[in-house]
Amino acid sequence: MKLPPLRALQCFEAVARFNSFSKAADQLNITQSAVSHQVRQLEEYLGESMFNRKGRPLSMTDMGERYYEEVSQSLANIATASQQLREGKSGKIRLALYSSLAVKWLIPRLDNLRQQYPEIDLSLNMVADEPDCSDQVADCFITVNPPKRNFVSQFLYAERLYPVCGKKLWQQIQDQPLPDALWQYPLLSVQSVYPDSALGEDWQRWCELGGFTLPKTATVHYFSHMLMAAEAARYDQGITLLNHYLMNDQDRQHNLVRIPMHEILTGDNFYFVYKKSRAKQTDIVKLGRWLKQQCYDQEAYGYDQDLDGPE
Repeated sequence: MKLPPLRALQCFEAVARFNSFSKAADQLNITQSAVSHQVRQLEEYLGESMFNRKGRPLSMTDMGERYYEEVSQSLANIATASQQLREGKSGKIRLALYSSLAVKWLIPRLDNLRQQYPEIDLSLNMVADEPDCSDQVADCFITVNPPKRNFVSQFLYAERLYPVCGKKLWQQIQDQPLPDALWQYPLLSVQSVYPDSALGEDWQRWCELGGFTLPKTATVHYFSHMLMAAEAARYDQGITLLNHYLMNDQDRQHNLVRIPMHEILTGDNFYFVYKKSRAKQTDIVKLGRWLKQQCYDQEAYGYDQDLDGPE
């Protein structure tokens, strides 16, 4: 069944709502003659007159009034459905981010988000690799590779790595000269930090930045993911280089110790990303503002806490 042109329906609805062809034209940003033409087309299609054009003011026919009641609600439903598809439902936000960042950094902070913005219903989609910035995956993303076009990218933080170990292992090396004490224990290397480089590249670069050479006799164990290396370090199986955002307060108090040596920038910058079409979606704007504040607090206080020294 053929349907009337949508543009004609929009023109009819606007004329009926404003009771004026000229005001409808201003609202739709087209000429008054274009509005009149579209309404005429609709009347011809329906075989009924929608307006009484004789006399002033303009008025609708009985058929026009009944048709307007049906059409106005249908157009409103179309507008709502289109906005929800374009911007997402208010209050419901899907955030895709790396699993390590979600588990170690974001989830411990979610109570704070709920207290500040109880209206936001946040669901997390944890990914092991780069998230596909698509509506099918999530509404917004935390990624190191933001899309170049049609997206808003808000800088969150630059990744730094520093050496950490378990408390028992730290007790064995804390009074020994560094870095020589490190080479007595396995070094836990994470392949995903520099995926396109040789094995052990994270430790090689860290040593170069410190002005010394990684001994050929050093024992290196390899892990595909930083979370696994951190867990191995937690159980005193060696020393790893950890993203400073993945060492939370519980780790500092009970599990891991930051070894007081230099840190290295990996070159990865993390961004909060969402479509430009969602730039006015209030809940996404609030979430971005909250994430930025959490990163600011992390930089302001987390680093100082690490440098207070191991217990």
